[in-house]
Amino acid sequence: MNSKIKVLIGDDSASTSVNLANKLREKGLYVYTRRKDCQVIVDSIRNDPPDVAVLDINIKNGDAVTVMKKVRELPVRTPAFIITSDLDNEFIEHQVMDNGASRFMLKPYDAEELFSVIDSVLGDKTSSMSNDMEIVVTDMIHQLGVPAHIKGYHYLRTAILYSIEDKSLLESVTKLLYPTVASLYDTTSSRVERAIRHAIEIAWDRGNVDTLNSFFGYTVDTSKGKPTNSEFIALITDKLRLRYKKQEWRNRRQEPLRSHFSE
Repeated sequence: MNSKIKVLIGDDSASTSVNLANKLREKGLYVYTRRKDCQVIVDSIRNDPPDVAVLDINIKNGDAVTVMKKVRELPVRTPAFIITSDLDNEFIEHQVMDNGASRFMLKPYDAEELFSVIDSVLGDKTSSMSNDMEIVVTDMIHQLGVPAHIKGYHYLRTAILYSIEDKSLLESVTKLLYPTVASLYDTTSSRVERAIRHAIEIAWDRGNVDTLNSFFGYTVDTSKGKPTNSEFIALITDKLRLRYKKQEWRNRRQEPLRSHFSE
């Protein structure tokens, strides 16, 4: 699991959640707690979006379902929600899952169990961001002429990988994509924007024109100017997403054959 994964625990009680947060930090996660209050948690997600939010079903001034509904209205990337409860109630479980939760957990649980669930949730959420896809993106950036030693290289690669997984990030690059990348590298959105711009400028000035044309075709005219950050990321993202979907489709077509020959 990525050591930069950010987890919000919607409970700041010293006896349980703070202790749990400390144990998760020991495992390399970035964890912070907030008061068990609907508006406090929503405001925290708005101002500092986590990858995962762990919330009790019962929250002051609302409940976990209220939080999930309010967060979906925010101009931020929605985290994966893990909702916990003392009650083994099928109705409650269906209610939270139908409203966008990734998992429903029964109390009590320990840090090991929660860590495993977080790992599973993020694995489900980012299944297409496999090692193979990272290799493909890295190779593509290299071919385009972006040197690996500059910060923009790493920011650009991360931005593309996350955009492949969640296309909605491209709808608001400034408000969603840059902050997402910045949070992973403990930097600011403006620095991410400038570094990516610098990386694209290097690629356009020093890269192979034929390679650039083969990637971008007539969408961006290399003789007229460089693409914007948004254009660059969107074009590569669309190209790779299409490639991934084609491969997924081929795999599904071959699956019956594999099953037949394995019998």
